[in-house]
Amino acid sequence: MRVLLLEDEYTLRISIEEFLENIGYEVDGFRDGEDAYDAFYSQQYDILLLDVNVPGMSGFELLKRLRDEGQKAPAIYLSARTQMSDLEEGYNLGCCDYIRKPFDLTELQFRITQACKSFYYHNENELRLAEGLVYDTEQFTLKKDDKNIELSKTEKEILGVLLRHHDQVVSVGMFQDEIWGEYVDPANIRVQINNLRKKLPKEVIKNRRGLGYIIER
Repeated sequence: MRVLLLEDEYTLRISIEEFLENIGYEVDGFRDGEDAYDAFYSQQYDILLLDVNVPGMSGFELLKRLRDEGQKAPAIYLSARTQMSDLEEGYNLGCCDYIRKPFDLTELQFRITQACKSFYYHNENELRLAEGLVYDTEQFTLKKDDKNIELSKTEKEILGVLLRHHDQVVSVGMFQDEIWGEYVDPANIRVQINNLRKKLPKEVIKNRRGLGYIIER
């Protein structure tokens, strides 16, 4: 799960980055709204965490611009602006949550989990992928007959991409963009995907020859 974080307070930004990275997220932090906007189109982000009052483009301006351009990634505001009019503006612009500063980092974790579960998994706590095979959308864990399936970090990320795009074919290029963010030999990506497939029932990840891979639900 990759996070775009816009926060100009250095200490808070680093604290959030370290906390989220320690629980398995990948985080790109920015202090300037213009830089964050440019980064959005150079990388695939699963969720946006946006301060409002930042240099360059404000968090409100950034989300408005992205929504006007048809971008739908879930967004959470982290702001010291606590007037009801600020909350109203944030939600009208298309955020899914608005957290007032100061806040506890564990609360932020819960809010991110809920936002992603609502947006990508339609509030399902568990996704049943095959007989006895269940994906926990809160813990991001996979179980077969109530036993954990051990996955590498890359395998977890591959599965996450497929589930967030369920019922859509995911190309090797999409895996490259969403997981690595830079060029990776397609042969290496296919090896990682095949390693994951070997740990799952055969019918879960289907190969669409010449196009990519898909999980159908």
